[in-house]
Amino acid sequence: MLETLLLNQFGAFVLVLARVGGLVATAPLLSTKAAPMHVRALFAVALALMVTPLFSTAPPVSVTDTTAFAWHVASETLLGSLLGLGVTILLSGIQLTGQIVSQLGGTAISESFDPTTENSVPVYSQLFYFLTLSLFVLLDGHEMLVEAVLETYAWLPPGRAGWGTTYSDAAMTLLSQSFLLGIRAAAPAMTALLLATLVLGLVGRTLPQINVIAVGFSVNALTTLGCLVVSVGAIALTFPQRAVDAITLIREAIAAGN
Repeated sequence: MLETLLLNQFGAFVLVLARVGGLVATAPLLSTKAAPMHVRALFAVALALMVTPLFSTAPPVSVTDTTAFAWHVASETLLGSLLGLGVTILLSGIQLTGQIVSQLGGTAISESFDPTTENSVPVYSQLFYFLTLSLFVLLDGHEMLVEAVLETYAWLPPGRAGWGTTYSDAAMTLLSQSFLLGIRAAAPAMTALLLATLVLGLVGRTLPQINVIAVGFSVNALTTLGCLVVSVGAIALTFPQRAVDAITLIREAIAAGN
């Protein structure tokens, strides 16, 4: 009897840790590589230890059935990862804004190291990324994500998560919204830089003695900096609501898919 009870408690802990760990591994701020791995792991284990006693008496999936238990662990991990990836996808769209602005403004060669992706990215991408990440923290988005994953236990106890058919639909919706958000945020700079290019082309035709290429770099750089004010304001107005909508969309997809 004691052995069965311990196995049930261990199985419940592993299933809870899989769901919480999926969120911690994918959510913005929680998954940052700037924090040591053992700190993030300790945070996930601490959350799992707080939730597990609520389900220790309920019989989870049998630990002795390795195949079935591994399947449920994978399902729990997917469920937790969906919540984190929802906001991460939106942040990727904001980074797309920085890449577009850098390419059109001629500043793509100016790059910095991104510890999240461990790659060099344009400076403007980093600027927009940290701006939206700051807004996400001010919005208490990290707390909203943790609250959302804990609320899923109200209707999905450990071992009840499945591969919902609505997951892929929610992911595709978030991808399209992320791309649309990135294009809209970059629209002011794209329009201004296009007009600046047309004006420089006309000036080059009218005054051939002017080195349009040399002047163009300075004009594009100044135009880009001027448009950043508009782009930053647009992102600050639209991103918080988009982040809340993304979390709500994933929660509804999880509830509908299970």
